[in-house]
Amino acid sequence: MAIIELTHDYAATPEDVWALAIDFETLAEVCKPLIQFEGLPQGRCETGMKADVMVSIYGKLPAQPYAMEVLECDDAAMVLRSREKGAGVKRWNHTLRVEAHGTGARLLDHIEIDAGFLTPIFVWWGRKLYQHRHKPRQRLLGEA
Repeated sequence: MAIIELTHDYAATPEDVWALAIDFETLAEVCKPLIQFEGLPQGRCETGMKADVMVSIYGKLPAQPYAMEVLECDDAAMVLRSREKGAGVKRWNHTLRVEAHGTGARLLDHIEIDAGFLTPIFVWWGRKLYQHRHKPRQRLLGEA
């Protein structure tokens, strides 16, 4: 198992960043073009939600099954915890936290990855993906 931790700051309010971070339509948007989803639920994350989707790297590789379960989506604490697996990953546990920071907000990602001997490759990919999400979020928040 390996861990990725990333921090991104935004000029927007914590509430606006949180609303963006837990919305499935936004998830699909901020992951483009690195990942394309088929079958994402509509609306926002809710505790207990389960979603079986298909994911395709760059929309070029064959779509693979991927399962996501929302373990916690706490609006008051602005914490989202999910357990995910599929497409070669045995375990992808993600904790997302939004907090006030300066005059804006800070989004913190903590991801635990287990993909067996392929873990280093998925850690590289996960870091790339989560760093990629920052600029589209800034654009959607009207910062860029």
